Amino acid sequence: MAEITHPTIKDGWFREISDMWPGQAMTLKVNQIIHHEKSKYQDVLIFESSDYGMVLVLDNVIQCTERDEFAYQEMITHLGMMSHPNPKKVLVIGGGDGGVLREVVKHECVEEAVLCDIDEAVIRLSKKYLPSMSVGYQHPKVKVHVGDGFKFLDDYKNEFDVIITDSSDPEGPAEMLFQKPYFELLKGALRDGGIITTQAENPWLHMSMITNLKKQCKEVFPVAEYGWTTIPTYPAGQIGFMVCCKDGSVNVKKPLRSWSTEEEDKLCKYYSKEVHEAAFVLPKFAEKALRD
Repeated sequence: MAEITHPTIKDGWFREISDMWPGQAMTLKVNQIIHHEKSKYQDVLIFESSDYGMVLVLDNVIQCTERDEFAYQEMITHLGMMSHPNPKKVLVIGGGDGGVLREVVKHECVEEAVLCDIDEAVIRLSKKYLPSMSVGYQHPKVKVHVGDGFKFLDDYKNEFDVIITDSSDPEGPAEMLFQKPYFELLKGALRDGGIITTQAENPWLHMSMITNLKKQCKEVFPVAEYGWTTIPTYPAGQIGFMVCCKDGSVNVKKPLRSWSTEEEDKLCKYYSKEVHEAAFVLPKFAEKALRD
């Protein structure tokens, strides 16, 4: 069998070079390339790294690695879930690797978790090569829909308690998911008191994009707060989230529900009620930029 090659991998190292983070690159040492295909929507690469386990790359950008994915999955999920008093029906848009689903079903109040991802290839390959993440798919409360999240949302009104948008960066298929019409669709699909969490980039690299995103969210939701998490393999080592609520009296910066310390120890590697509150404390430059 011919050895698999990929343009991002040279001399045994993967390099993530993009105009979205000019003048810098994330590099990871590659043990072997496991799989490469061009799906209908994007270039999908999976390789085994020397120190970060399996790595999923879409359009030459790292989506997750086995070693640090929990920092992202737990935070994008639990910041919203713990800000809701009783989330029974949850929708995940994107997240084809299954990691967010895995986190959603840790909440026993959840009766149904629906995932909608546009690319079947991501779902199929994650099930095959990322077992620690795709375990979410095996849960009896989970339903999967392959299709466009934008179109999917259009069919639902007052249906979900929490909606989590686990999207790639705003280039290519995910671009629409960072714009006001999308947030309006999200709001319509939420029940009263509903919450959305959406991937919201990095303050070191994308401050103007985040400021604009917060402005658009505030035009649609009375509550829109930016929180963040650290994660070594994302550009500049951190990523943020917009957490928005339909109910203006809700303070998403403080968890409404929480697990006991024993439960947190068992269920989480990153998230805790203290980390929830700390996530919304921003360095001065970011806090200043996002002040209304």
